[in-house]
Amino acid sequence: MSKGKVYLIGAGPGDPGLLTLKGRECLEQAEVVIYDYLANPVLLSLAPNAEQVYVGKNRGKHSLPQEEINQLLVDHAATGKKVARLKGGDPYVFGRGGEEAAFLHQNNIPFEVVPGVTAGFAAAAYAGIPLTHRDVTTSVAMLTGHERPDRKLSSIDWDKLANGVGTLIFYMGMTNLGFICSELIKHGRSPETPVAVVQWATLPRQKTLVGTLTTISNDVVKNSIEPPAVIIIGDVVNYRDELRWYDNLPLFGRCFLLTRPREQVAGFAQQLQQQGAETICIPTIEIAPPKSWQPLDDALKELSSFDSLILTSANGVDNLFKRLAANDMDVRCLAGIQIVPVGTKTAQAIECHGIRPDLIPKDFRAEGILEALQEQGIAGKRFLYPRAEVVRPLLLEKLKEAGGEVVAPVAYRTIRPEKGEEMIRHLLEAGEIDAICLSSSSTFNNLQAMLGNDLKPLLGETKLFSIGPLTSDTIRNYGCEVTLEPEASTVDDLVSTIIDYYKTFKNS
Repeated sequence: MSKGKVYLIGAGPGDPGLLTLKGRECLEQAEVVIYDYLANPVLLSLAPNAEQVYVGKNRGKHSLPQEEINQLLVDHAATGKKVARLKGGDPYVFGRGGEEAAFLHQNNIPFEVVPGVTAGFAAAAYAGIPLTHRDVTTSVAMLTGHERPDRKLSSIDWDKLANGVGTLIFYMGMTNLGFICSELIKHGRSPETPVAVVQWATLPRQKTLVGTLTTISNDVVKNSIEPPAVIIIGDVVNYRDELRWYDNLPLFGRCFLLTRPREQVAGFAQQLQQQGAETICIPTIEIAPPKSWQPLDDALKELSSFDSLILTSANGVDNLFKRLAANDMDVRCLAGIQIVPVGTKTAQAIECHGIRPDLIPKDFRAEGILEALQEQGIAGKRFLYPRAEVVRPLLLEKLKEAGGEVVAPVAYRTIRPEKGEEMIRHLLEAGEIDAICLSSSSTFNNLQAMLGNDLKPLLGETKLFSIGPLTSDTIRNYGCEVTLEPEASTVDDLVSTIIDYYKTFKNS
């Protein structure tokens, strides 16, 4: 059996967007992913079919000793597998990647090193601190504040460090922060030298605390700043007030619970994250196939007899085209049929299949479809309406009242997930969620079913954000308050409305 290969991949400091393109490619090809504490778990979604092994280390609490991690890499690669060793930051910057690479070399295991954005550089950039500036300094030193047990920080040449380097970056130095500051002052660094401590760099929970060599140790205790954190020392810290950008984003520091189905949440989460928010995705609905495909299959066999095809969600679109394929049919069978989506997202889902919708109502609800179709005339026409198992009866009833014939087979069901209740309950009890984003009546109904009578007490200060009037009505019918609702029932408009809402807090 041929040997496999190990890729030592720098995952970056936390923001999954900072993973390199090569790192992404290696993860996608990996058969085994071995990851540690500081590698963002979101990156594991890039290797959904790989075996995933956690070997993280957190403040001295080891899942596996380093020697066993080294052997684990060799054992997996020896079976011929592609192994991705996902490490926070950069593998060769205080990441013990050199030790792992050396052990692989000693055991004749092929390996590659994929550099990552190291935490010190990223922390400075996201805190608004240029590590070098021609008006201040042209030198930078990176140091670890936590060396191996048989070596002490006192072995550092503090005199040269204090007087010979403009900017100092200490990794893993929080435990020894007081000692580091006192030694620098003792060896000639000004006690008023600015210091920034950046916790959870590049993530929405990032906190940046600025002080001086004299004050920073006490400030850290007062503000409960704990690892993981990077310490930046030097006059460049003074540029933060002018150059900070990340923590000025409109949703920075806000945490949102997203309840959409897992396969539909990525775009929504990304939009919020780009504005500085933290998103926690715990679906309260899952998309399931109908109990029987037969009614939809029967309708598809007589497609040519329909005047219009009404599609009210991307789920309906996806399952329609899946059943066309299952019945040896394709888009040509839709020639001559008017395609009517509700909303721009459903229209985009249709366009992905190479078809341009014929009629997009301005109102993204059943009322909008009815109004648009009434202008064309409904009497004597035949409508195919692949739908969810549970829908408002309005569209069906009104089309029939107007003289139309409607065939409405179930194309999908929304069901309540088996998991998620415990985590949602924990997050609400801890007060960690600023708002819950609800994209349909079903997402709220299932949330209420999960938490029962505890829902309203658990909400506390947590806001409910609704995507549209139907969802809002469902929320209010239960006796809960809707904090905001966009004018148009789309995710894009919901995000814009959320941004405007929180801007009022920043400007007040």
